[in-house]
Amino acid sequence: MSKFSPTIAARAVWQMRVRKRPFVLSHAINSRCNMSCKFCEYWKDPGQEMSLDSIFKMLEDARSFGIGVYNAWTVEPLLRDDLPQILKFAKDLGMITSLITNGKLLEKRIDDLKDLDYLSVSVDGTKSYKEIRGVDLDVLLNSIMNVKDKLKNPLLMNCVISGKNLDDIEELVQLAQDIGVKISFEPMYEFKGIDDDVWASMGIREMDKYRRTIDRVIEMKKQGYPIINSISYLSMIRDLKKRFNCHVNNFILDVTVDGSIENCRVHREPLGNINEGIATVWKRSRSQQDEVTKNCEGCFFFGYVENSMMYDMNLEVMRHYEWM
Repeated sequence: MSKFSPTIAARAVWQMRVRKRPFVLSHAINSRCNMSCKFCEYWKDPGQEMSLDSIFKMLEDARSFGIGVYNAWTVEPLLRDDLPQILKFAKDLGMITSLITNGKLLEKRIDDLKDLDYLSVSVDGTKSYKEIRGVDLDVLLNSIMNVKDKLKNPLLMNCVISGKNLDDIEELVQLAQDIGVKISFEPMYEFKGIDDDVWASMGIREMDKYRRTIDRVIEMKKQGYPIINSISYLSMIRDLKKRFNCHVNNFILDVTVDGSIENCRVHREPLGNINEGIATVWKRSRSQQDEVTKNCEGCFFFGYVENSMMYDMNLEVMRHYEWM
């Protein structure tokens, strides 16, 4: 979280360590997007969206299961007209609410986010942003500037580092500092199903330049710039070598747009459906989850890695990591 709460921390520890259950529900809230990013797989295969009543039922089930955080993401949450009702329902249940958006509709829908606690906006570059996302950066920055002071907590800009934006990273950190927001980084994950020529263009290939870039991010983190990643994580992604035990299933319940429960964003194998009841699916699929995690080569999604290191009581991560 952006601010440490002993109460929330106690709830999370009880849920994850004692009850052995996840604390965060990560929900793919819709199947539509207002962008067509070549490196994204989600908008290319839209599924049947859950109805509002189904989402309400899922949230009630999740809260009874002990989940304390509801995160709405993918493909573009702000395209869902009933988003305010969903956030309010989760909030009324006592859940912390968060949302990840490309920001294109942010200014238009800011008044619909009064029940939102944490907002993350994808900002993948400065000079390279239009080439990556197809939209002028100035449009997005104007929206961020016009809404950031209306939020309950500091807005987070999340940047996926790719082969396209290495020259922009230092400038992006300085921008975050100048406009008073926080920023996070993670390296691009090369999903299967995306054309090889996309990865040839977007993937991280200039490794020396990439490592120098991450070294500069680490330096700026030490200098006090508003980078929320831990140095433990940044050092790991600099080398692109897995140095953590994945505990994604111990803290996140991943639900797809049609209500399927999956292991994680990388392993899309369904474990069951929310219609069966979260507790039922969770208990039945534990051995399947453990097997998938055991055989995984690892990813570097910062939410997975940072939380996994926190789960293992990495003190540096616990001191510096500020976002659930």
